[in-house]
Amino acid sequence: MNNPSVADAAAGAASGLSQISLHGPFAEMAALLLLCAAVGAVFVRLRQPVLIAYIVVGILVGPAVFGMVQAHDQVDLLAQIGVAVLLFVVGLKLDIQHVRHIGPVALATGLGQLTFTIVFGFFLIMALGKGWLEALYVAVALTFSSTIIIVKLLSDKRELDSLHGRIAVGFLIVQDLAVVLAMMTVSAMRATGDDGGWMQVLPALLLRLLGIGLLMWVLMRWVLPRVVAAIARSQELLLLFAIAWGIGLAALGEWVGFSKEAGAFLAGFSLASTPYREAMSARLTGIRDFLLLFFFIDLGAKLDFSTLGAELVPSLWLSLFVLIGNPLIVMAIMGYMGYRKRTGFMAGLTVAQISEFSIVFVAMGIALGHIGVGALSLTTLVGLVTITLSTYMILYSQPLYERLSPWLGWFERKRPHRELAEETQLGEAEARQMEVLVMGVGRYGSRLLGQLRQDGVHAVGVDFDPEAAQRLTEAGLPVLFGDSEDPDFLDTLPLAHVRWVVSALPQWEANRALLHALQAAGFAGQVAVVARDSVQAQAAQAQGVALVFNPFDDAADHAARHLANTMKMSEARP
Repeated sequence: MNNPSVADAAAGAASGLSQISLHGPFAEMAALLLLCAAVGAVFVRLRQPVLIAYIVVGILVGPAVFGMVQAHDQVDLLAQIGVAVLLFVVGLKLDIQHVRHIGPVALATGLGQLTFTIVFGFFLIMALGKGWLEALYVAVALTFSSTIIIVKLLSDKRELDSLHGRIAVGFLIVQDLAVVLAMMTVSAMRATGDDGGWMQVLPALLLRLLGIGLLMWVLMRWVLPRVVAAIARSQELLLLFAIAWGIGLAALGEWVGFSKEAGAFLAGFSLASTPYREAMSARLTGIRDFLLLFFFIDLGAKLDFSTLGAELVPSLWLSLFVLIGNPLIVMAIMGYMGYRKRTGFMAGLTVAQISEFSIVFVAMGIALGHIGVGALSLTTLVGLVTITLSTYMILYSQPLYERLSPWLGWFERKRPHRELAEETQLGEAEARQMEVLVMGVGRYGSRLLGQLRQDGVHAVGVDFDPEAAQRLTEAGLPVLFGDSEDPDFLDTLPLAHVRWVVSALPQWEANRALLHALQAAGFAGQVAVVARDSVQAQAAQAQGVALVFNPFDDAADHAARHLANTMKMSEARP
């Protein structure tokens, strides 16, 4: 009952701000940030994604509605820096060993999805009454997924290091390379004035790729490790160097004819093998989130609503094609390659939208005179619909999977060999002795597992991050690789011998999914959950969890008791 009044209040505030004479970019930025805070608070109250709130703010302040902000260049500059910092952080998490691991599936999935979307999208658009050249442009535009939005969502859900998160980032990078090739080809056509530009740009592109690869190898092998080790003596200087290196290579990437995004990603990738990548990534998180605010505002402000009416029906069909068709082809490819249906489903959801580059690509075709303005309106509508709906699909991916799981068996082999090959197998004797399963071996979970082992408890860890599982196994802790939220994986575990399952998973949705999976597997033991706050603790208790740990409260209570006992002992001494 209160929701409409809250939304009306936000709209009224925006209307009032539009009447205020804002003098200079500084005042406009202040008003923009205040409006973002107000609309963001409304969305949080309504339990909606804040990301969508920022896009709505962009639409409100843009020329399509109130036109209250004129500092477009400043917003665009901050947006570009935010994108560069985001892709730099993504590159930091992708070291060489990871590339070797996910390279084949990322390449196969990325190329398979590109081919499927272009071919079937082309015929669908032709069936909607468009010309062949317009159909080709729009079909290519539909293949581009938004790496920025997906990485932000996966990062917020703490799934960036999961198996499906790593695979998704891999094939999104394949898509980004396709974006670069497509835009360079269109740019070459614009420069040469004919359609044979790609024949001229291809040799130069291959030469640039070879040169960039050689330069990065030299830097990663001999230069960067020494430079970073010297700079890391100062944490402030390390942060400054990370930002400067990311933005510097982003600018270099654009200068040599690639893109800022590709350059920023390579900058992070070049530092991913250094021991300081986690420190840089942690310190950049807040800066990244603040700057990305301007990217989403800029995206909303650039949406053109002037000629959308005639494209409503075609945009609906193409939106359904992107929202359903793209995830299905990713699931089919990953299932064929030997992954479980849940892994394929979670990865497939990341391609259920189109990118801001899709709009840019179509606009380049209009500038060449190949297609009309209607194609841009069509692409804009598809982008608005798919970005909004796919955000909700990813945020609520686990409940969505639970509902659709009975019908997803077509996308999984009887034996998902590739995912099974990653799973560490327990010996028969160790399986019989296992008493405790620790789900999620991050900082808290790995410490808990190690202490249990020291106390003589036969505990085994489970994690869906293949690198974390391998690292802890090499350190002497028994850790299985697997998806603790997947009932099919739990069926492979000797749950009949397990007395306790301890969940150290960071998100409550993941804990809820684990509880459902344990129930489906017929687990008869006790469950303990590590709660991050009182809300999670209450939700866990409502689900019948036997024991709830609160790391912050427990640590504070222990520290207080230890300090009090120490004080009493010192007072008792003569």
